[in-house]
Formats: sequence, C-alpha cells, structure tokens
Amino acid sequence: METLIVHPKSKKQLAAVKAVLKALEVSFEKEEEKSPYNPEFVAQIKENYKQAKQGMVVTIKDPKDIWPSIIL
Repeated sequence: METLIVHPKSKKQLAAVKAVLKALEVSFEKEEEKSPYNPEFVAQIKENYKQAKQGMVVTIKDPKDIWPSIIL
C-alpha cells in the first residue's frame, strides 16, 4: 500500500482529516514536527526568559559602562 503525507493548514483541517480517516477505519499515526534548533540552546533560552521574568536582569544605562577602562 501507499503512504500519504498530509499537511493541514489549520487545526480545523487537521480535525476534519482525522475524522474522515477514523470514519473510513484507516489507521494513521501522529508525528510531531522536529524543531530546527538545538534542544540545549532552546532550554537555555527558556531558562534565560524565566530569569528575566523573575527580574534577574542587569540594566546598562550607559554603553561606556560595559567594559571597564584599563589605564596602563
């Protein structure tokens, strides 16, 4: 038999396709879309976002304050 790959454009379309397949007693399986991003990077970004929401941030008012002056 053939395998069909369906790309519904909305949740409504997805629900309709699933209903039709169930009504016709056609078996199907769900496969989640894979993220193109590194999971470790995503976890780090989520943690940083959580910390920012908790107020754990540093505000720099003057860009000159980023690097200390080095006097030789």
